Amino acid sequence: MHDDSRPHLNLLRATPNLLTLGRICLAPFLVAAILERKFELGFILFIIAGVTDALDGELARVFKLRTIIGQYLDPIADKLLLSTLFLVLMYEKLIPTTVTVLVLGRDVGILLVAAILYAAAEKRDFKPSIFGKLNTLAQVSAVAAVLLSQLVQQQWLLFFRAATLDATMVLTVVSGLHYAWAASHRGNHPADNGSGPK
Repeated sequence: MHDDSRPHLNLLRATPNLLTLGRICLAPFLVAAILERKFELGFILFIIAGVTDALDGELARVFKLRTIIGQYLDPIADKLLLSTLFLVLMYEKLIPTTVTVLVLGRDVGILLVAAILYAAAEKRDFKPSIFGKLNTLAQVSAVAAVLLSQLVQQQWLLFFRAATLDATMVLTVVSGLHYAWAASHRGNHPADNGSGPK
């Protein structure tokens, strides 16, 4: 009798990861919508991606459904989606090349430093810093503003678009430097169990 409830429990435990996988699967359709200049569809898909991101995190926290694979999969999904969008929007000349280069350069740098730390000291737990969180918020806001500005021509929206792109550039540099400083600091303490910023 007790076994009847286990499939429901297993499904609940898998839900956050399924939402994250769904976000990854959504990326090609979002890219296609932008390339075909269907910005209304692209904006809707981007909102759906954002909702799934918030929902999988809340489910994992509220119901204590955190898993090892989820801890790796969620940031990978976020980086994959945002990095791809910055590339596509740059290709469509909707985002300055400088912004995209900074965003991608930071992400590649973080991956290289993380790989070096893991290879040298098996450190792999990198908690997000406040600068990293603010940077992600700025990137999400910038992409949303760029897509929405293709649908609505309002002065406040153009100002918000410019402000979020500027914030993205500044926070990308600041969070990247902070990550490099934190990584070098952790590298000097072999006994550290891994709690630096991402």
